[in-house]
Amino acid sequence: MHAAIPFPDISPDLFSITLFGTEFALRWYALSYIAGILIAWRLGVMALNRARLWDGDPPMTPRQLEDLLTWIILGVILGGRLGYVLAYQPGYYLSHPAEILMIWQGGMAFHGGLLGVVAASWLFSLRNAVPFGGLADLVAHAVPPGLLLGRLANFVNAELWGRPTDLPWGVIFPGAAAQDCPGVEGPCARHPSQLYEAGLEGLLLGIVLLWLVYRRDAFKPRGLVTGVFFAGYGLARFAVEFVRQPDAQFVTAGNPLGLAWHVGGWGLTMGQLLSLPMIALGLWLILRARRA
Repeated sequence: MHAAIPFPDISPDLFSITLFGTEFALRWYALSYIAGILIAWRLGVMALNRARLWDGDPPMTPRQLEDLLTWIILGVILGGRLGYVLAYQPGYYLSHPAEILMIWQGGMAFHGGLLGVVAASWLFSLRNAVPFGGLADLVAHAVPPGLLLGRLANFVNAELWGRPTDLPWGVIFPGAAAQDCPGVEGPCARHPSQLYEAGLEGLLLGIVLLWLVYRRDAFKPRGLVTGVFFAGYGLARFAVEFVRQPDAQFVTAGNPLGLAWHVGGWGLTMGQLLSLPMIALGLWLILRARRA
């Protein structure tokens, strides 16, 4: 057996209480959403209060940012759920439409949540006469901390793990699904792909965006920060997908890698297919901003 790291004994619940015979729990995943939104709000307020960062007046007031948070929360929840339903299990939910809104059962897609945030932000900008380019840059630079916390929560929940590996930092995740590794004798270690994503999408991308905003005046050419976020997230997700275990519905005897599109054994996962438009859009926004 190769060296591997046992999964730490961490409960997915921060704490739980029982009231009137019903158990209520605060889960790390829910806390990651709450903390990510609060951090994003503080980063946004901090940026709006620094006029030197902007080419002219900031795109909105801190009070308007508070109102925008409500729209964004709805966009994340509705977009994330519908994105998962349409991209990952459309057949199942077409047969069970009553379960589409049962988000407590799990099933959220980042790409769908992102589209939900974009749609909510665009509608907010129209309704409140806020320039969408500046609003998008403000939101984009504040998202990575939430991604970092969300991926760490995925790790604590022992979900969205990676493919089997014999590397020494492979993690032995609990559960029958995680231990279902054909051809592997003994405990099956997997890539901690949640931690890879936390480091790339959250920590590294967040540092790059904050450096661009506060050291390189990246808010002044509108669209640059948004472009770097789209391209950075897309590239990070595309790369990690090579070692991330695909959703079970894509894995078959003839397609053991779970590729959503493939020809002759070569192809792309669903996560990679959804990341390609993000990368293309991000690069286009960057080029457009640099030419402005």
